[in-house]
Amino acid sequence: MKKIFAEKSKNMTFLGMVALMSATSALLNSCNFKNEVNNVPVVSSQEHPSAEIIPNNMDDESVDPDKRVIYLTFDDGPNQGTENLLKILDKRNVCATAFLVGKHAYGSKKQKDDLLLLKQNPLIELANHSFSHAHNKYTDFYKNADAVVHDFDIAKDSLKLTDKIARTPGRNIWRLNNINVTDIKSSTVAADGLKKAGYKVIGWDLEWRPSQKMTLKGSHEAMIKKVDSIFLNDLEKTSRHLVFLTHDQYLRDADSINELDMFIEKLQKSNRFVFRKISQYPKINEVLN
Repeated sequence: MKKIFAEKSKNMTFLGMVALMSATSALLNSCNFKNEVNNVPVVSSQEHPSAEIIPNNMDDESVDPDKRVIYLTFDDGPNQGTENLLKILDKRNVCATAFLVGKHAYGSKKQKDDLLLLKQNPLIELANHSFSHAHNKYTDFYKNADAVVHDFDIAKDSLKLTDKIARTPGRNIWRLNNINVTDIKSSTVAADGLKKAGYKVIGWDLEWRPSQKMTLKGSHEAMIKKVDSIFLNDLEKTSRHLVFLTHDQYLRDADSINELDMFIEKLQKSNRFVFRKISQYPKINEVLN
């Protein structure tokens, strides 16, 4: 009898060690594992499962064929709502990409502080959304291709960005080796100029648009249905990869903050998606022709 109990005890110890090693491995392999900062607790991966780390050189075949990849991207920061965005990402422990406007980084002390928060947060990747944001005069902006490239160069230098991943203001333009899309044809020359200058221009597959009050329009349930529809009908630019867009400044009211939070939570809990930063988009790191 003592021998049986001794063997049982050894087995229980072994199983306990296996469980501990598995839990540790799962935590270290999350897409966005990070240490606690400013005493903000990391959300339990069991409650809010996050995606595994995917090295930048992994190709499309590295994705579980039963899952789809979502790239959360947020434009126009640092801006009103940037701090709220970071709180949501920290709460859900999920990675994202912030496409920054150069002049916003120095517009006020709050924006400077938010830029520092963005740079310090390992969940966030920073990318280029121009310096001037076309002064919100998009038609005029894209008439001068050289000036467009110069504007992005200024943003890259002023923000100290290490990569040349970019998104054009007011336009859904793609310029990668395998994707060439221009939503408004009068912007074609400027878009080609950015590609020639080495910029990898990323648009989006799905945008969460604002209401007239500049808050998120509609519910998270409706947005999840749109995500499912895009994947079901293979409407994404790259199969099984969806680039999602919204803007920092829409995250100023409690309802919008909660809707985005619930959107991310429901996607996570479905266990059908993984999240990546935009630098991990397929073929984005190939040398442009």
